[in-house]
Amino acid sequence: MDKIVVTGGLGFIGSHTVVELQNSGYHVVIIDDLSNSTEKVLEGITSITGKTPIFEKLDLKNKTAVKAFFVKHNDVKGVIHFAASKAVGESIIEPLLYYENNVSTLVYVLSELRKLPAVSFIFSSSCTVYGQADALPITEHAPIKIPESPYGNTKQIGEEIIRDTCKVVPALKAIALRYFNPVGAHKSIEIGELPIGVPQNLVPFITQTGIGLRKELSVFGDDYPTHDGTCIRDYIHVVDLAKAHVIAMARLLQGKNKSNFEIFNLGTGKGTSVLEVVKSFERVSGKELNYKIVGRREGDIVSAYADTNKANNELGWKTTLSLDDAMFSAWKWEQKIRATE
Repeated sequence: MDKIVVTGGLGFIGSHTVVELQNSGYHVVIIDDLSNSTEKVLEGITSITGKTPIFEKLDLKNKTAVKAFFVKHNDVKGVIHFAASKAVGESIIEPLLYYENNVSTLVYVLSELRKLPAVSFIFSSSCTVYGQADALPITEHAPIKIPESPYGNTKQIGEEIIRDTCKVVPALKAIALRYFNPVGAHKSIEIGELPIGVPQNLVPFITQTGIGLRKELSVFGDDYPTHDGTCIRDYIHVVDLAKAHVIAMARLLQGKNKSNFEIFNLGTGKGTSVLEVVKSFERVSGKELNYKIVGRREGDIVSAYADTNKANNELGWKTTLSLDDAMFSAWKWEQKIRATE
């Protein structure tokens, strides 16, 4: 079994990816500092897969600890790097926190990987690198825009760091996966999104409002040039997203990559407005959601959804789960975690 390290492996996307990796026969080692998760997620992963991954609590900002980890695990065949702060709004308020947590940690990990004989690396990137794209749907050839937020900038910088490293480290093979908007939870309802404090993303705020934890949902702007005036995004089920990482890792390990740094969009190819997401929640939950329209939020773009042809054709990956599937699982997950509090 190839050993795969998953940084941020107890987070939302990371935990779902660990499940898919273990179900595919990989030996998984998780690194997480528990800053935005909990060790209880390990129990959920174990319940689903029947296997408990190795877990090391480690702050990737600690360069000495990162070095010691990769000395210990020098037989690693691949790394999937999720560990990062991810809230657009927070990054505008706390830019230095984002640059330290998202950029320096990547540098420390790559610095250790370059010492290994051969390693495959998958980077958790984002559609924020495109900014407000000139044309929709967004292809991988779309121009990279000046970022709207420090978070988006860290993803741009991250890709540049990896690209430059691959040029001078031939043994390193890397794929940057540009996510659109991950939502939902595992169908087992054993793992899901666990935001610490006030959610920064739409769906957990919707479910927390639905269950009464939040008084109301704020919809940021209804005067955008879209069919209902609210922002449009591409919402992808987290399980579909997780499966793409397993396929991408196999591509690198089997030497099927066309260059040692590749980029793929991961989305559904369909744009959905904020109000349409609200309506989906109301449809699957049978609850009317309390929301109000407020002013626009700094850093938000009007519309973004993926052209998925490259991922569909070259990776052989396609989404299979709908927005209603995602909202239903997210609602069931919300109900479960509140019932166990």
